Amino acid sequence: MRFHQPFLTLALTGLLLLHIGNSSDAENWTRFRGPNGTGLSKQKGFPTSWNRNDYAWVIDISGMGHSSPVVWKDYLFLTTAEKQGRVRKTICLDSRTGVARWSREIAMKSNHNHRKGSWASPSPATDGKRVYTVFCDAEKYLLVAYTLDGQFVWQKDLGTYKSQHGHGVSPIVYDGKVILTNNQQGPSSVTAFDAKTGEIVWNTVQAVRRAAYSTPFIHHVEGEPQVICASGAGGLTALNPQDGKVIWKTHQFPQRTVASPILSNGLIVQSCGSGGRGTLLIAVDPSGRGEVDATHVRFRRKRSIPYVPTPISYNKLLFLLNDNGVLICMDLNTSREIWKMQLGANFSGSPICIDGKLYLISEAGDVRVISADREKKDYGTVSLGDPSYTTPAVSGGKLYFRTFHKLFCLPVKG
Repeated sequence: MRFHQPFLTLALTGLLLLHIGNSSDAENWTRFRGPNGTGLSKQKGFPTSWNRNDYAWVIDISGMGHSSPVVWKDYLFLTTAEKQGRVRKTICLDSRTGVARWSREIAMKSNHNHRKGSWASPSPATDGKRVYTVFCDAEKYLLVAYTLDGQFVWQKDLGTYKSQHGHGVSPIVYDGKVILTNNQQGPSSVTAFDAKTGEIVWNTVQAVRRAAYSTPFIHHVEGEPQVICASGAGGLTALNPQDGKVIWKTHQFPQRTVASPILSNGLIVQSCGSGGRGTLLIAVDPSGRGEVDATHVRFRRKRSIPYVPTPISYNKLLFLLNDNGVLICMDLNTSREIWKMQLGANFSGSPICIDGKLYLISEAGDVRVISADREKKDYGTVSLGDPSYTTPAVSGGKLYFRTFHKLFCLPVKG
């Protein structure tokens, strides 16, 4: 089923597109949680309350997948799986209209997943030249590159994959390289591939314990780039993106990492946990070298910690969305909680922040909007009418919500 905006005159449409193209609203959302994994958007004008008539469009998505959309200009990419994972799909839509541009299929096997997982959980990544997607079963760990128009470019198989709960790590692109972690119950590593050819640029072996689901990001310390990775066995690790050598690392985490690392007020924040709840969160000063536990870990927290949802930082505040719906605003410098809110729902998707407001999708498919401020403000809830374990995406003056069966496009107002 599709819902369309009222017909606009050609002149008005042209003015609207000109406004969007010449403003910060035109930012691309190129990976899981957007620019460098921050989950932050500078766009303005999105509503905090809306109804079904406010959507630009709503489309059905075949199969099942929990990956988030990524967007480059008017190209939107996402993944899905059909036939119990035996068919994995990369889909490209027109981000303005929701109309399908192309779809590509890969045949794979139906591996075991966690009850909250899917066969298409990793989000794609794009550099505006190609789109990179990841699919995994017990026998194959595939990284595939297509042009924006759907032409096959290259495919790499990282080999077998063993995990208790399936796969969920997303690729990132930096400096002409596609960087992908492979932390599993078997040989584990972080690998950088040449984005044009798929050839391996470097491969850094990591410790083995159990699968990890954290997607890396890039951080610069005094001009030096670092690939920030996290896993239970490897702890927090900073790698040189040119050669994969370790710059600094912490001790291992006591449990698995699912949430991804983020930067908050100059510190790298990472949590771990098990059984649906977080058990430890640490904040690390990234200026160290070698083993940094004794010298650069600035903060440890052992209660009310997210396990699956990735935290988000805005305006020097850290927001922790716990799986059980407890949202905490804290000052990381003082480790003081500023406020706490009970949302009355469970969450697997991570929050994003648009113009100082947090947008959160519960597992029941309800979007909650909360102020990202020292003053607590709840703007209320809008139901999507379909469950969701996915993180929202925003680009080009449009906010995208993916549920189990649909993709919703909400435009800015006015």
